Amino acid sequence: MRSSDWPDDVPRTWETFLDTPASQTLEDSNVVIVPVPYDSTTSFRSGARHGPRAAITASKQLEEWDIELERDVSTVGIYTTQEIEPHTGGPEAMIERVRQVAAHFIEQGKLVALLGGEHTITLGGVAAALKRHPDLTVLYLDAHADLRNEYMGSRWSHACVARRLHESAPVVQVGVRSMSQDEARFISAKDVPVFTWPPSGDIERLAANVIERLGTKVYVSVDLDVLDPSIMSAVGTPEPGGMTWSDATNLLRLVSKSSKVIGLDVVELSPNEGPEACAFTSAKLLYKLIGYATMRDPRRP
Repeated sequence: MRSSDWPDDVPRTWETFLDTPASQTLEDSNVVIVPVPYDSTTSFRSGARHGPRAAITASKQLEEWDIELERDVSTVGIYTTQEIEPHTGGPEAMIERVRQVAAHFIEQGKLVALLGGEHTITLGGVAAALKRHPDLTVLYLDAHADLRNEYMGSRWSHACVARRLHESAPVVQVGVRSMSQDEARFISAKDVPVFTWPPSGDIERLAANVIERLGTKVYVSVDLDVLDPSIMSAVGTPEPGGMTWSDATNLLRLVSKSSKVIGLDVVELSPNEGPEACAFTSAKLLYKLIGYATMRDPRRP
């Protein structure tokens, strides 16, 4: 007689994105979500280490059917890995750990989605993607320029992520509404394409200008503080005057139609700093991004 660890007719829940059961294997999945509970360099309100688990818990309440895309996005196969254990040796060591994990799944042809955690983890995801796609460009949605060369004694701080990315790949920034004078000088000197917020025209005009500066292959990084605090207060460094939900999703949809999304991340959810609605919003934004990234070919890779 075959033994089982659970009665067949009793439902149960799983600690995975969308409450995906264990029967959803890595081999059957085209998208891999990697939770990264890390916030070592946070400088204001800590707690982003709790973001991945909060977003995954909230994702169990998502409907798989996407009204806008008119399809069940989950049919692409979404696999949730175990959390990456934080490395206490410093941000460089953690970035390398993230790179190793992302590269492991990219080599299998998976679309890797990092779920943070602080923005520093993006450096590992982009480094892994660049190894396979050297012509990659990065779309960087953030309220802050993150172009400091050093912050609080570290070149690998969350405030230096875009600067480090700029050293290895073209970066296009959108949603910026806070920067230092040194960052402003760097932007001018290096001609970094930075689209501050609010934009001068409508979202379609903005998207066209952004797409013009992106390549055919794009890594999308979304710091949740790019959204206005009225809908996303649960972040470490909130900044007033940000994007609405429709601003962000319309931009991401138009970019995904024009360029192939090679990798992505959603970072900086600090769930204790806002209502639970913020965790749900972050989960839905990640699901939207997966939907946009796979709308060209739902049978990725």
